Amino acid sequence: MNLDTQIENIRADFPQLSLKINNHPLVYLDNAATTLKPKTVIDAITHYYSFEVANVHRGIHTLSEVGTRHFEETRIAVQNLINAKEAHEVIYTKGTTDSVNLIAQCFGKRFLKAGDEILLSLMEHHSNIVPWQMIAEETGAKIVVTPIHANGEINLDEYKKLLNAKTKIVSVAHVSNTLGTVNPIKEMAKLAHAAGAKFSVDAAQSIAHMKVDVQDIDCDFLFFSAHKMYGPDGIGFLYGKEELLNAMPPFQGGGAMISEVTFEKTTYNILPNKFEAGTPPIAGVIAFKKAIEYILSIGLDEIAKREHEILEYATTELKKIEGIRLIGEARNKAGVLSFVLEGAHPHDLGTLLDKQGVAIRTGHHCTQPLLKHYQCSAAARASFAFYNTKEEVDTFIAAVKKAREFLL
Repeated sequence: MNLDTQIENIRADFPQLSLKINNHPLVYLDNAATTLKPKTVIDAITHYYSFEVANVHRGIHTLSEVGTRHFEETRIAVQNLINAKEAHEVIYTKGTTDSVNLIAQCFGKRFLKAGDEILLSLMEHHSNIVPWQMIAEETGAKIVVTPIHANGEINLDEYKKLLNAKTKIVSVAHVSNTLGTVNPIKEMAKLAHAAGAKFSVDAAQSIAHMKVDVQDIDCDFLFFSAHKMYGPDGIGFLYGKEELLNAMPPFQGGGAMISEVTFEKTTYNILPNKFEAGTPPIAGVIAFKKAIEYILSIGLDEIAKREHEILEYATTELKKIEGIRLIGEARNKAGVLSFVLEGAHPHDLGTLLDKQGVAIRTGHHCTQPLLKHYQCSAAARASFAFYNTKEEVDTFIAAVKKAREFLL
């Protein structure tokens, strides 16, 4: 699909883009936090609750069988999207954070012991830091942090030096939610495996913006959330290599994840059910297949190309404003643009932009160690999706200039 010629039709698919905020047309530039939802996803949720409500994997009546089939079709769609070898290597979770906690707890209890090392990077989201800290405290393992260069790129030389026989798992973001840096995860995975470590990828900020192939990367785990890729919230996905998932204990106990229960002993179900206790968010899972289909109908290569053009244009224009300091200028970036306006608090800037209909994110972006490294406690962030336009970037830039005049 040619996005340039179809952009108005695409934007019409997203009802929220018709909103006016404070009497201004909405310019939504907070896509790294969550993306807007196309009508096909919204309609799928409405259809389920109107005509197909039934629990899955628990009944032989028609509605249960229909729901189960649609529920599992989404798993296959995710398998194909990320090129997993088997559909049962795709586990439904509540989101990226839930996925990391599952890996940290279940991998940690099976494979970590006192003195082992968990290697993270300085640019990690809190959700890829805190769960590892918790399991490290429980097992006696140690957190080790890979530094970054001034431009926001991973310091690969230091990364290589930090890998050693004590390193049991490396967990890094594919794309930084604050810097936009696209990390060389395939090379990093190869190095980790050479050292005998497992490799885990936070794909929350990459999965909707570029092709992600778990077999090509050769990662042991990969996880992401539906709401960051035009799908419903409350749903996440964890990919894990079959042999690892089979070796790990369950995350939670309850219905669906069991094979046989007695008061004396419980045996656990096979994959993927082993890690999917209780009734799942059925409507959202079913609707998410529509989000995947929508993304693929446009094409991930086309999406990546357009978002890169928008990012380059926004970066060039923002740099022209006096007092702007960019946070992260990696050579390979996704559509995330973080910055500070010297002399102004990001929250004040964000409030004044909202008055002009422009939605950006301000704060520490759940990356406090990273922003401390850049000697600031908060930053403003504009993040782009394929439905954004250069005209919206112009509105954003004009709004920043107007806010600067007011604040300074």
